[in-house]
Amino acid sequence: MHHTSLRIAVVALHTSPFSAPGSGDVGGMNVLVRATAERMASEGHHVEVITRRFTRDLPAVSRRPSGVVLRLVDAGPASLRPKCEQEAFLAAFRTGLDAVGDIDIVHSHHWLAGMAGLPFAHDRHVPHVQSFHSIAAHPSTALSEGERPESAGRLAGEGWLARASDAIVAVSHAEERTIVDRLHADPERVHVVLPGVDSTLFHPAARRLEPRPYVVTAARIEPLKGLDLALRTIAAMPTELRPDLVMAGGPTDGYEGHVEELHALAEELGVTERVRFVGPLSREDLAALFAHASAVLVPSHSETYGLVALEAEASGVPVLASASGGLCEAVSERSAALLTSRDPHEWAARLANLLDDHAQWETLSAAGARFARQRTWDRTAHETVQVYQQLVAAAQERWQACA
Repeated sequence: MHHTSLRIAVVALHTSPFSAPGSGDVGGMNVLVRATAERMASEGHHVEVITRRFTRDLPAVSRRPSGVVLRLVDAGPASLRPKCEQEAFLAAFRTGLDAVGDIDIVHSHHWLAGMAGLPFAHDRHVPHVQSFHSIAAHPSTALSEGERPESAGRLAGEGWLARASDAIVAVSHAEERTIVDRLHADPERVHVVLPGVDSTLFHPAARRLEPRPYVVTAARIEPLKGLDLALRTIAAMPTELRPDLVMAGGPTDGYEGHVEELHALAEELGVTERVRFVGPLSREDLAALFAHASAVLVPSHSETYGLVALEAEASGVPVLASASGGLCEAVSERSAALLTSRDPHEWAARLANLLDDHAQWETLSAAGARFARQRTWDRTAHETVQVYQQLVAAAQERWQACA
């Protein structure tokens, strides 16, 4: 490598990047943190991923097969807890960061991590990079604006992090606009680095049509993900074209009741026998589910990016998604239908058309796989490291000027 290797502290407080996505608060952010950390380690950087201890079973510090060091910090109970409780763990988590060795840069993912990561970076006199992954909207606004702040300090905390961090890495241009408009960040300091997809794991296979084709949603089960629209879409399909709907994912911590609401809605719509809730899946199982599907539905009210849509494309599966936020950047117009309406009849018409027209299906499938192959995690890691190197070089120059 033409640049020196960096010592990188990656802080992800509220959820472990090494847990299975689709459960608790584990979602696309975890996939991104883990994939980027692993690629950076393979390039020769020392990468330490630091998260809150959520289990008694693991040592405080362990080296993963990928070369990434995983550090668990004791803060709050050693169990999975909802995000709304975790603001109370910040002080203990911040203290736990002092055990980290020499570092060149700190990159915090989500606002909770930043609340500890930014003071830690300042104490070490190293640059701080913030990634938000989702930005809270005021409780009085529509869900399309973003998720609700789950704890009192979030709105103010996000504003502080946007102003005080040395750089912000956004996962989409849509998120970049929100960061500048809502959090008043300096646009010069916001860098867009698009997520990637593992095209060896997510790859096309023969779609299953017997006894019926099936379509998939893959999301944490919470209102923001708009999964009721997927159920209403299936219900609005003509019976002879109606596919099965497989819903992958478990409830977000604090939204356990939402699963029952969706079961009740399926019952009310008369589609119970066509809907399967399969719970959180491993990456491998999700890739297998996608590979044989006829479509993936992403009906979220708001997504900063929407990694699931890109994973579907890598699997050669057409996507029907809300035209919201970063979803417009996670897919190619040639491989996805982006719907501005939340009318289930419109969604049903698009899906029926897709399932009925084999030539159109094949065209979308091939276009999606081509699009996804250009979006690699290597590229994501490389662009992220470029941001780090600029900041570290600037910090060293300032240090020498003061010396």
